[in-house]
Amino acid sequence: MSYRIGLVGKPSVGKSTLFNAATMNDVPEGAYPFTTIDPSVGEAYVRVTCAAPEFGETCTPETGFCLDGTRYVPTKLVDVAGLIPGAHEGKGLGNQFLSDLNEADVLVHVVDFSGTTDIEGEPTEGHDPREDVEFLENELDRWYLGVLEKAIEKFEGAYGGSEPEIEEYVATQMDAFGVSPDLAKQVVLSLSLSLDPASWDEADRLSLARELRKRTKPIVIAANKMDHPDARENWEAITDDPEYDHLEFVPVSAHAEKALKNASESGVVEYEPGAGGFEVTGDVSMEQKRGLEQIRGFVSEYGGTGVQETLEAALFDVLGVVPVFPGSAKGVKNEDGKVLRDCFLLPPDATVEDFAYFLHTDIGDGLLHGIDCRSKRQVGAGHELESRDVVELITTA
Repeated sequence: MSYRIGLVGKPSVGKSTLFNAATMNDVPEGAYPFTTIDPSVGEAYVRVTCAAPEFGETCTPETGFCLDGTRYVPTKLVDVAGLIPGAHEGKGLGNQFLSDLNEADVLVHVVDFSGTTDIEGEPTEGHDPREDVEFLENELDRWYLGVLEKAIEKFEGAYGGSEPEIEEYVATQMDAFGVSPDLAKQVVLSLSLSLDPASWDEADRLSLARELRKRTKPIVIAANKMDHPDARENWEAITDDPEYDHLEFVPVSAHAEKALKNASESGVVEYEPGAGGFEVTGDVSMEQKRGLEQIRGFVSEYGGTGVQETLEAALFDVLGVVPVFPGSAKGVKNEDGKVLRDCFLLPPDATVEDFAYFLHTDIGDGLLHGIDCRSKRQVGAGHELESRDVVELITTA
């Protein structure tokens, strides 16, 4: 499984800059609406502490790379275009926007915390970023509500008697969102609603749509342009507000990350993505020196530029993804002499059996058991994997 992180945000907030900073792709950047028309898909990375040193080895990754014991594991990052007011009604690139958005496992909403772009993405001053946070959630909630309404209509139009329960209709209609009958029923009951939709008023339906959306399209807020002087006040006001407790916020300067990676590629600085500092190693002009010192102040204060942290918050903190290394009880080298060449990102609560089927159906079908390569102990098919486990799969395949 390749997880997909969807980048979303109104025009001109730095979304494409963050995408480029994370992937080092070259998609257009600009302070005007719809700089991005089609979704750009790139390879970004999340950090995992490498297990190889625990076995006295140095890893040889097949995908991603490793720097000083930190493994950079690839994931998909999608720069989704088309968020404007009324997107759920098909305005602008609305239908394409929603379709592209639905392919993401988790959303990163890039918000201009400096308040220098209005709700349409036009230059301004003093704009409240809370409007942007609520704007995206409202668009998504209205989108979900429209689909939920169709499920209710089909339920109410069905022939009475032994027809399926409402949760079956909701799950069928909202299957593309990852809504199962169990989840639908669980959410209905968690809101203290009856399982008879005839008793739901307009507010109940919106609450149900919102809760289903929150559980199936979780959001991380990338508080971008935090190096702007007005951003700190906005940050404190918003992150202290209990109304936003359901969201994860990360302070970000996408511009700083892009600048550091460009400087690193040019040999001007030594910088590891996500690090809380860097070293100037090349000749720089006075202007470049001033710019780098400003960036140094930001990354020192916040422990990094926030770009790497945003991706990791999305996968590890919000989705609960579990990184797992395939290994061998005889060591961590495979038959080709490669050391922990792979690190896979698995869903939370994944078992040894899930891991086997993740690798290949034949491996899953022939699975006998697993071996924990650290303890050398046998683990059963139903054993739940933990972060950074190194597991050998014993199979007849």
